[in-house]
Amino acid sequence: MTSGSNRSNGPLQGLRVVEFAGIGPGPFAAMMLADMGADVIRIDRPPAGQDSVSSANDFMSRGRRSLAMNLKSPEAVEVALQIIDSADALIEGFRPGVMERLGLGPDVCSARNPGLVYGRMTGWGQSGPLAHSAGHDLNYIALTGALWATGDVDRPPSFPMNLLGDFGGGGMYLAYGLVVGMLKAQRTGHGDVVDAAICDGTNSLMTFIHAWRAQGNWQDQRAANLLDGGVPWYSVYTCADGKWITVAALELKFWHELLNLLGIDLAAVGEREDKSQWPEIRLLLTEKFASQPRDFWAELFAGSDACVAPVLNPAEARFHSHMAARNAFAPQGADQPMPAPRFTDCQTALPMPAVAVGSDSVQILEEIGINKAEIQDLLSKGIVSTVDDKQ
Repeated sequence: MTSGSNRSNGPLQGLRVVEFAGIGPGPFAAMMLADMGADVIRIDRPPAGQDSVSSANDFMSRGRRSLAMNLKSPEAVEVALQIIDSADALIEGFRPGVMERLGLGPDVCSARNPGLVYGRMTGWGQSGPLAHSAGHDLNYIALTGALWATGDVDRPPSFPMNLLGDFGGGGMYLAYGLVVGMLKAQRTGHGDVVDAAICDGTNSLMTFIHAWRAQGNWQDQRAANLLDGGVPWYSVYTCADGKWITVAALELKFWHELLNLLGIDLAAVGEREDKSQWPEIRLLLTEKFASQPRDFWAELFAGSDACVAPVLNPAEARFHSHMAARNAFAPQGADQPMPAPRFTDCQTALPMPAVAVGSDSVQILEEIGINKAEIQDLLSKGIVSTVDDKQ
């Protein structure tokens, strides 16, 4: 294992990833790999004032070492290439063509390191009419049809934050692509270029919905389907205290248990497959859940098969008995989610916290064989920076 390991037994132990600093899905993918034990070296821009200050609460930057360099310098580019020579994978999230203009494109890097898996994270992808256009999560999920299907029928689509696009369709697909690429490289000795576009990943996440559409089980009408709030037994209800409870009693046996715990006579509800009954069923459930506060219902349904769960806010989540029992959050400090998924034989413990920009510059340069005089020259010219330079 390289000296950059952040713990002893992660499943990706022994693999090195070079991350070019960015925002959103690229850093999330790097975090996922670092969480699994990979040695991730992040190449940062030189620090400027407060930018150099470490934030232990920058959770998505955890588990990595930081080398700060001015990549506009040919000498910095050469240093980056020397690091890439020994890397298994690379992550970059610039617009198409930026890395090529820097002299760090996939052709250059792969010629030096044929086994390299070169991960490219963008919103629109490396090709297509929008490839060079700006965009954000909301734009990408809008174009795939995923955003359209969210929310109530009489309101604009809801905002699934940036979980669906940036992280679900973007960062997770990049991390998956990199691991797949590294498996291929181990078998063949040849790496690959991973074109991870948020629009592609989000579209892939829609596969289940498109399958249902093809089978005639899904209407292109909002809040009219089984899993979009269209049926009263798969919905969110407001409780007496203004908080919410979720009901997902899809199967009949779960539906029967729901009604039993609510004290509702099945005969009074009628056949739930009769759509004409749905407005009355929804009204019945709406009135029932509005009669008591959220935590009353959470306690009543706890441990049952009625498929009912309270809607918790982020501050409440870590204190739920199930989340606490699974140690879903770091035991100390702010509410930091633990790495996922978990493994039986490998550790997925919490990695080291985020470090200040440039904290590991000298150590990393020494690891790739640059002598002290050359390091000092790079520092004196401002090509490489350390955490001390702006303090």
